[in-house]
Amino acid sequence: MALLMTQPASAFDPDALNTLKKSVSEWNAMRLEKPEQNIDLYKAQLENANLTGANLSRTVLVRAELSGSTLNMADMKASNLMMAYIQKANLKNTDLSSAYLVKANLKKSFMKGANFTGANLQSVNLRWTMLENANFSKANMANTILFEANLENANLKGANLKGAMFIEQANLAGATLSNNTVLPSGEKASLSWSTRHNAIFINEAETSPITYDTPPPVELVENKNTPRPSPAGTTMLPQTESRKQESLIAEDVESWNKMRSLSPEAPVTLKEEKLENSHLKGINLKQAILAGSSFEGASLDNANMAGADLSAANFHKADMKSAQLQGANLHGANMDRAFLKGADLSKTNLSNAVLYGAILNDANLSEANLEGASLFDADLEGANLEGTNLKGTNITDTNFKNATLSPLTILPSGIKATSGWATIKDAIFVNKTQ
Repeated sequence: MALLMTQPASAFDPDALNTLKKSVSEWNAMRLEKPEQNIDLYKAQLENANLTGANLSRTVLVRAELSGSTLNMADMKASNLMMAYIQKANLKNTDLSSAYLVKANLKKSFMKGANFTGANLQSVNLRWTMLENANFSKANMANTILFEANLENANLKGANLKGAMFIEQANLAGATLSNNTVLPSGEKASLSWSTRHNAIFINEAETSPITYDTPPPVELVENKNTPRPSPAGTTMLPQTESRKQESLIAEDVESWNKMRSLSPEAPVTLKEEKLENSHLKGINLKQAILAGSSFEGASLDNANMAGADLSAANFHKADMKSAQLQGANLHGANMDRAFLKGADLSKTNLSNAVLYGAILNDANLSEANLEGASLFDADLEGANLEGTNLKGTNITDTNFKNATLSPLTILPSGIKATSGWATIKDAIFVNKTQ
């Protein structure tokens, strides 16, 4: 398989996104004029969009919202769709060859005849997907979720299925496997295994193992001054004397942090503040009162929000990588699809919070209170759940792979965690009682 060199995409262009939303033909004409240009549509809002036949090749669509969209016959070759939301979408005969789909959510999508040749689908959610006649030749499907996925007549020759979950519940009737196909166990596929699963087995020339730990073909350009898509009608608050503090927090993080360092004891009370899509990386909001505020789509990577009152705050699709939230009050907060990889949420109050589809890889949730919260479809791989209270939490489709639990962890049923429960969830149980 030919490896594609990683190239940066041009900075996010709202005009380009508007063109795509307005007319696929105009978009395709624009791409035809500059075929070598890689386009950045990071976190683009394309839910329910009709993108039939769109040329989205070599496009950055990291964490894009494409659920319910129509992408039939679209060209998405070598695109970066890492952690994109593509649920209940139509991708019939879509070309996703060499695409980078790591941790994307494709649940319930219709992808008959789609081409995933050489694509990286590691840890992708393919639950309840329709994949008849799809081509996964030499694709990386390691750790994918295949619960009741329909792979009838699919091409799985040379596919890497190591660690794939629920393959026994998938439909493999008529699917083609070869001696180069790697099974969930890590072993090579065989005639007997294929026969037991109503699949077809063929012998082909041995190929060298494919390396999948390569970067995506196109990557995101980090630029704090790059504008990002904002909800319709969203505007920044006007700067007036009575709202200097509000303007400072949204417009100048460096000056804000300097002000906080000079007056660390000064109270910060900004209830129901509107900070949608703001660039707040590294901001110091420690002990701040921000109850009911909206940070929807905001950039809060490495922010310090320890001990803050964030009850009923809105963090919908916010970027919060490595944020410090220890001891914060997030009761009833909306963290729907927030990106919280590596965040410190230890001893945080997340009771009744909504964490639907949230990314919590390697997050520290030790001794956090998630009673009554929703972790539906959330990703907690590698998270620390030692002493965490999960009583009454919705854990439907939650990924607990390699998450750490202890005897002090309270399960949704209200009983203490056990090694057996951890094993069922592919988690790790550590015998700590203090």
